[in-house]
Amino acid sequence: MKNILRIFLIGIVSYLIVSCREEDDKVTLNNTSAGSLAVNKTSVILNEIIADQPALTFTYTNPTFNPNITFANTVEFAVQGTNFSPVASQTVSMDQKTFSLTHLQLNTILATLNIAPNVAKPIEIRLKSSLNTTTSYYSNIILVNITGYMPNPDLIYPKINVPGSYAGAAGYANWTPGSSPNLFSPEKNDKYRGFIWINTVTGTEDGKYKFAINQDWPGNKGDDGTLTGKLKADGDNIKAPAAGTYYINVNWALNTYSSVIANFGVIGDATPTGWSSDTDFVYNPSTKTYVINSIPLTSSGVFKFRANDDWAMKFQPANGDQTLTSGTGVQSYMSTEGTVTGDPGYKVSQAGNYKIELDLHNSAYYKLTVTKL
Repeated sequence: MKNILRIFLIGIVSYLIVSCREEDDKVTLNNTSAGSLAVNKTSVILNEIIADQPALTFTYTNPTFNPNITFANTVEFAVQGTNFSPVASQTVSMDQKTFSLTHLQLNTILATLNIAPNVAKPIEIRLKSSLNTTTSYYSNIILVNITGYMPNPDLIYPKINVPGSYAGAAGYANWTPGSSPNLFSPEKNDKYRGFIWINTVTGTEDGKYKFAINQDWPGNKGDDGTLTGKLKADGDNIKAPAAGTYYINVNWALNTYSSVIANFGVIGDATPTGWSSDTDFVYNPSTKTYVINSIPLTSSGVFKFRANDDWAMKFQPANGDQTLTSGTGVQSYMSTEGTVTGDPGYKVSQAGNYKIELDLHNSAYYKLTVTKL
């Protein structure tokens, strides 16, 4: 019994000694100074023309700790008064001390915060220094009024190229990936779609095309030889069965494609022939757009754009009838792409002769312009 008691007492004493040593080994972290952030402007209007140039330049000092430790820095952006929720972030180095953000980077930040373009918005900005996932220290908050722009869809959506023997007549260059129509991926998911115009398929080499990426031939894809909508690397040229406009879909990851003819016209009770027949568009190679140079429209009716004198494929407003302003381009939507709610049409506020222009070069932003003559 005495031995058991002795062993028990020795265990207690040993535990107390180890515990004391562990307490002695613990170090208290002290934040000896806060980080700071400064910027060279209090307001800026972003400009897509100089998108890659610096718009704002920041300088900062890191917080200091005793003992000295490493941490991760980000700069946070939020609309004034939102308590940084939602927030957009930009990673910065611990050692850089100064950095610049371009017009494009800041415009992307505004888009992340769901801020409408062309309107000045007060943006709060602060430096966040994170020790781990749960512990962070913050600098002072600075305020900058930032005006964003509507980004050019040609620059922000992924695309593939459709070089071919048809392209020269369409306003591009034959068999040149860097000068050919593009198919865009509006969902940024490796699924590309868009339109090409083929003027003739009469000759053996006329009306042929294939798909390229990065505006060059390496990595190009063509038909796998079965003519069943399957692609392979460096595959065969694809020949259109007839002249006209084609709507093409490509799944780059799955190596599949489809192509359907889609010749558009305008129809509606605002047009001279009502709902009975279409007035067809003519492709203009110099502008790479589809044009009706003059058509009388009434202000009491509506009109839509349909393909192949049929209702399967239509260009319409996204939802609800839309009255157009003369000379002002608007985004138009195609019914088969799931972007249209209901069956809306377009209107004009004044009766008269109009020029109608459809710009279909980018499937992420089909553009319609109606101009009173």
